[in-house]
Amino acid sequence: MTMPFISKLAAGSCLAFLLTAMGCQSPTTTESEPKPNHQSSSNQGNSPSTLIKPDTSQQTLTQQALHIQQALASKDYASITDDIHPTRGVRFSMYAYVHLDKDKVFSRAQFSQYLEESKVRFTWGELDGVGEALVVPLPEYLDTWIDGKNYNNARITVNTFESRGNMINNVNEAYPQSDVVDFYYKGSDKYDGIDWRGMRLVFGDYQGKRYLIAIINDQWTV
Repeated sequence: MTMPFISKLAAGSCLAFLLTAMGCQSPTTTESEPKPNHQSSSNQGNSPSTLIKPDTSQQTLTQQALHIQQALASKDYASITDDIHPTRGVRFSMYAYVHLDKDKVFSRAQFSQYLEESKVRFTWGELDGVGEALVVPLPEYLDTWIDGKNYNNARITVNTFESRGNMINNVNEAYPQSDVVDFYYKGSDKYDGIDWRGMRLVFGDYQGKRYLIAIINDQWTV
């Protein structure tokens, strides 16, 4: 009469053995190792098993911006020609406020041409606090006004700006849906930081790649 009970017990043991061999677990099993989280990202927590991929797109953009900054610092201006947007060219703004109607814009071909024709002068804008126009050739503007070596040890941010100076920063309005890499030199102790400088490199997309569409200067103004 005890045989059915033994058979049931044996069957249960066999079933448990088979489940274990197949990697199955009973609902009451306590796991000692975390399982992969296959839930949607909206339901995921900050558990140690969650992997967060780095923003490689932002890293690539920063590397491109650094290449341009280093070319400007070393006065190797011709090396950034291929970075200039193929159809929009590159706009130069003397101060933080972008004047879309009057800031100088150079196509790739013009940029290369006027690097060579270094005696051709352009009116870049008016000097703050003086009212006089800045009229110099392209290489001199790059040498003295942008002066890329100021940013060799600058703080770099992407699409993030802090409030500084009294000039309105309208980069987001002037270049909607564009990426902006901001270089900031905090200034020297000698001048109590009043000699701070900023450079914003603006990038636009074209056929799946990002190209330089603007170089914006930022500095203390009256």
